Amino acid sequence: MPDGFSYQTMDRPRSLPSDMAQRLIVALDVPSIHEAEKLVGKLDGTVSFFKIGLWLAFAEGVDSLIKQLIESGKKVFLDAKMFDIGQTVEEGVARAADRGVSFVTVHGDGRIIESAVRGKRRRDIKIFSITVLTSLSDSDLREMGYGVTAKELVHLRVRQAIRFGCDGIIASADDNPDEIRSMAGNDKLLIATPGIRDSDEPADDHQRRASARDAINRGADYLVVGRPIIKNPDPTDRAKHIIKEMWEGEKARKEALSAP
Repeated sequence: MPDGFSYQTMDRPRSLPSDMAQRLIVALDVPSIHEAEKLVGKLDGTVSFFKIGLWLAFAEGVDSLIKQLIESGKKVFLDAKMFDIGQTVEEGVARAADRGVSFVTVHGDGRIIESAVRGKRRRDIKIFSITVLTSLSDSDLREMGYGVTAKELVHLRVRQAIRFGCDGIIASADDNPDEIRSMAGNDKLLIATPGIRDSDEPADDHQRRASARDAINRGADYLVVGRPIIKNPDPTDRAKHIIKEMWEGEKARKEALSAP
């Protein structure tokens, strides 16, 4: 925590960690479990929340990695992007909850979200709905047959997420998390934001992106960061820089909210 700055929930009625470092989720988007374990080791003491997605979903040893992370007190975000019939999604979420996974993603179809929420079965796992991937632009959506913009589709899926009891959504900073909550009339909706890049960093395949500072300032609750950290020669130093930017974003947010 930066000197002279004390974390407060301010306008946030959501339950969030008081330590900003716990709101940084590092994506373990590497080709092998061995590389994932090395990265977790390097980040030990700086990062305690890790995303496991398709890079590792079918890798030999992923089950042991999930167990190792959770038993060592770390949190796991299972980016499963579940999209299937209701019972299959419900049981998939139930198994993730059995394992002690903290966050899991599903696609934003209403029936899928409803089934996922049933799968929680009063466990503490949080369901995050995918709105629109940050790699998709308005033109990409038109090519896919959607007759709405990315922003309009995000808003539609946010309303579905809230209607069916989702805990949170995945949305870019460009989608403006504060605006999303205001539009939906729900201040308790958690928002996890990918596409975090400094202005001098490659955009990679993200069409909608923002700095860590701007994302937090716009109301993001958690940041999901992969390549800027894992491809850095010093991933720990890069993670610390992002956490510092997150604190700066929260401070700027606090100052803006308290301004006359």
